[in-house]
Amino acid sequence: MATAAPPVQKTTIPFWRDTRILAVLFQVLFVIIVVGVLWFFYTTMMAGLRQANLLPSFAFLSQPASFSIGESVIAYDPSNTYGYALLIGVLNTIRVAIAGVILATIIGIILGISRLSENWLLRNVATVYVEIVRNVPLLLQLFMWLALTQTFPRQQDSISIFGLIYLHNRGVTMAWPVTGSDFGAWVPWLWLGLLAGIAFYVVRRIQFARRDRPGVAMPQAFLLAGAVVAIGYVFVGLSNGEWPLSLSIPELQRFNFVGGIGLTPGFAALLAGLVIYTSVFIGEIVRSGIQAVNKGQREAARALGLTPGQTLRLVIFPQALRIMIPPMTSQYLNLTKNSSLAVAVGYPDLFSIAGTTLNQTGQTVPVIMMVMAAYLTVSLVTSLFMNWYNKRIQLVER
Repeated sequence: MATAAPPVQKTTIPFWRDTRILAVLFQVLFVIIVVGVLWFFYTTMMAGLRQANLLPSFAFLSQPASFSIGESVIAYDPSNTYGYALLIGVLNTIRVAIAGVILATIIGIILGISRLSENWLLRNVATVYVEIVRNVPLLLQLFMWLALTQTFPRQQDSISIFGLIYLHNRGVTMAWPVTGSDFGAWVPWLWLGLLAGIAFYVVRRIQFARRDRPGVAMPQAFLLAGAVVAIGYVFVGLSNGEWPLSLSIPELQRFNFVGGIGLTPGFAALLAGLVIYTSVFIGEIVRSGIQAVNKGQREAARALGLTPGQTLRLVIFPQALRIMIPPMTSQYLNLTKNSSLAVAVGYPDLFSIAGTTLNQTGQTVPVIMMVMAAYLTVSLVTSLFMNWYNKRIQLVER
């Protein structure tokens, strides 16, 4: 008869040797230390501000700013409030960021493709361009572009580029689209084009889903929307005898240009510096993304009879785009944050206007907090959009 095995006795581990308890205790201790350090800095800061009679307050936002702003997206007067002045700074920053991202992307794609060109001259010129620009500090490049604008001739002797762009010592004057008196009659056609494009896109996506096969509906939707808008533009223009949207070409009259749009030397220097500097990094991202695509994709495209241009546009670049989007997002964020260097070239961006506000009001903490919140918001919105687009173009396993 077999004897029963003795019961297994559970050994109790002391709490000071239990790794799970120790892990929780160390995390709690770390949080307490961090909160204590932050509380020490906060109390020290508040004591100093109280002693200087500069306690943080947002009441200054409703007070008149009493300083002028060189250029703004919307109308501004020194009698406006500090809050309105900071809004001007945000809009100016967004203005240069959007224009910079678009132009830097276009130039970067051209650079990246040129770096892989079979043309010896084009490939080496692009390589030298990239190596020089990315190794020179951005601030120094901004100073160079600002100094370059000062070497342009006066307005009466402006450098003309195809009669649409004029370079002079007061900045850049260029042609710009303006709305006519009949623009309101064209607005319904814009809405109709938008609705037609959306409806076409939805219908095509449903058709693809029912057939259980992939398909691209966005280009056709854009073409349909553009066709409806163009038809409306021609119809309104011919019916009323005036085009709802026309190109205003600048004309020199005595001492100033009339028509078009003018860019100050500060904005022109800032935009040129940010675009040229960021485009070289985007170009390297494009080059590496294209090279990361399997060589067999190129060989398969050639076997199908595609030309090199068709191979790049239809086969290589769409696959490389999935690799390029994440690092390009970082470059877009860098461009937006680097726009804070505008104060060095006299462009009134958010950082520049915030500095003037800080000096006049003495509200250091609230102003810095609002500047940080503004840049954080712009960066988060950019990241959310780029992450959505990145997820949208990723391959989905079936």
